[in-house]
Amino acid sequence: MVKTLRITTRNATFQQWLAMLSNRNKRQRASEFIVQGVRPISLAVEHGWHVRALLFAEEQALSHWAHAILNRASTAVRVTLAPDLLHELGGKDEESPELLAVVGLPEDDLSRIPVSPDMLILVFDRPATPGNIGTLIRSADALGASGVVITGHAADPYDPKAVRASTGSLFAVPVVRVASHRDLLDWATAIRARGTALEILGTDEHGTHDIAEHDLTGAKIIVIGNETQGLSAAWRDACEQTLRIPIGGSASSLNAAAAGTIVLYEAARQRARGR
Repeated sequence: MVKTLRITTRNATFQQWLAMLSNRNKRQRASEFIVQGVRPISLAVEHGWHVRALLFAEEQALSHWAHAILNRASTAVRVTLAPDLLHELGGKDEESPELLAVVGLPEDDLSRIPVSPDMLILVFDRPATPGNIGTLIRSADALGASGVVITGHAADPYDPKAVRASTGSLFAVPVVRVASHRDLLDWATAIRARGTALEILGTDEHGTHDIAEHDLTGAKIIVIGNETQGLSAAWRDACEQTLRIPIGGSASSLNAAAAGTIVLYEAARQRARGR
């Protein structure tokens, strides 16, 4: 039988959920995060993520969508909240959500990324902005990447801003956080040892080749640098080539998420052409 809870005050459980919206350490310790929005919640359920609890307002008539989510996430605890509490967790001043989900964090394990002869992995090195992470995850999903890896001291892909910016693609594409570039390089070495020809590429405004001139088919790891500092020295040393995106006008550079999206599009274009 599905467990049902009722919360009408700012009790300890509510306070923990509220803290998780703004505190990554709280999310990490609890090993869960709050998911807001129809599409992100739908994709979390569709892709089999562990939905621990579903929150909705007490005495509220639910839509067919909400009932479908409750039926599909059959093991999730049902929690009815006082409307003002649900509104506070919803993250938007103008409206209250119909449904929120508390979802378990996956392991940061590179084995979650499928290995294949045409794997395409996008690495974001030390990103500072959750919105940029979410945007790149969305682009990775749309343009056929195998996974996204976040390296170094970085913003959190499970921050509500990142989850919203991904429009739910966070649940469709493997996203893995690693402490150092070395973790990913060791993984790449092991893949090469098994016979996969894996090339590691960086992006930089002073890169040695235009992206359209370089073969982006086959197994690739492509690294996007930090929004203000670009690639770290360690990643520059690790990359076999650095690629540039030709730009004109008065702009001196591109936003990191925009640059990553362009690189992903060029890779998808070349791969589609080669079929």
